[in-house]
Amino acid sequence: MDIVAFLKSQFICHLLICYIFIVSGLIINFIQLFTLILWPINKQLFRRINCRLAYCISSQMVMLLEWWSGTNCTLYTDPESYHKYGKENAIVILNHNFEIDFLCGWNFCERFGVLGSSKVLAKKELSYMPIIGWMWYFLEIVFCKRKWEEDRKTVMQKLLNLRDYPENFWFLIHCEGTRFTEQKHQISMQVAEAKGLPKLKYHLLPRTKGFAVTVQCLRNVVSAVYDSTLNFRNNENPTLLGVLNGKKYHADLYVRQVIHILIPRIPLEEVPEDEQECSNWLHKLYQEKDAFQEEYYRTGTYPAVPIVPPRRPWTLLNWLFWALLLLYPLFKLLINMINSGSSLTLASFAFVIVMASVGVRWMIGVTEINKGSTYGNNDNKQKQK
Repeated sequence: MDIVAFLKSQFICHLLICYIFIVSGLIINFIQLFTLILWPINKQLFRRINCRLAYCISSQMVMLLEWWSGTNCTLYTDPESYHKYGKENAIVILNHNFEIDFLCGWNFCERFGVLGSSKVLAKKELSYMPIIGWMWYFLEIVFCKRKWEEDRKTVMQKLLNLRDYPENFWFLIHCEGTRFTEQKHQISMQVAEAKGLPKLKYHLLPRTKGFAVTVQCLRNVVSAVYDSTLNFRNNENPTLLGVLNGKKYHADLYVRQVIHILIPRIPLEEVPEDEQECSNWLHKLYQEKDAFQEEYYRTGTYPAVPIVPPRRPWTLLNWLFWALLLLYPLFKLLINMINSGSSLTLASFAFVIVMASVGVRWMIGVTEINKGSTYGNNDNKQKQK
């Protein structure tokens, strides 16, 4: 093992990275709080500022993937569509199979310059989570309780608020609603059989109502829907802990530009406005996604041109800025504490380190599949009754 790989695997390095992320994130959240005074005065300025502030947080996560672990990200797509990515608003449909699929989604947002303004449909509980959840609040992220009768009105209002958003954005949506596990897949396919729907081998049944409302509300704002399927080579099972340890993965993302809403050469009817017809359209899309997944497992590639979007330096420069700003006072404080010789002071510092390590492990645990949401298990069981 070379010295760089050894250092990347050391817990002290992980702790310093997390210290930078947590402290910088809380500082940015605090600044975001003060930007609220701009909302009644100049809403668009508020939005532009918060896009940049949010980038300062989310780009640190992307830096870990791109620069720390050195993960390779290859895009398979139509070269004619490639030049439009990042230059138009889009709804991005993503599969939900891996612990770091959200991070890979952010990575491609970064490479096309829409990371700071990217949107998601997220569960309400995340809005209370410091740093990322609070950041999302100021980004006008669409939160839902996963109870459609209660969510519909709120989700529609939040989506309609994005119709005058001043920045290009991608709306990332996991239509399956929860991360894939064998147990959830088995339950999901029982529902498919009960409803007379074709079974899927590699995906859960898509939740169609959220997608239908998203398309309906953003129809005159969004230019395209990108159907995206993520896989990792050599049966890799990537984790956030692996990324933090500097492990290099090889991600392949297949993107089909399945519809254009504003471009006349592909008709609007590709995605029906009627909710039931839109549901049928999405189910058909997931059958096609399943076929592409099957082909990838068989051949190790996708039926499109491989392109590697170039890394941009801004994620690294942003992280170095915060590292220089925050590490100096930390080391100075540590030296002063050691020089003081106070047992109580050193014990307090040790306690903070222990609590920080517990916090770091908790944050990583949020992404782990075996500790994921039971939403797919319980909700589908209820539907079968």
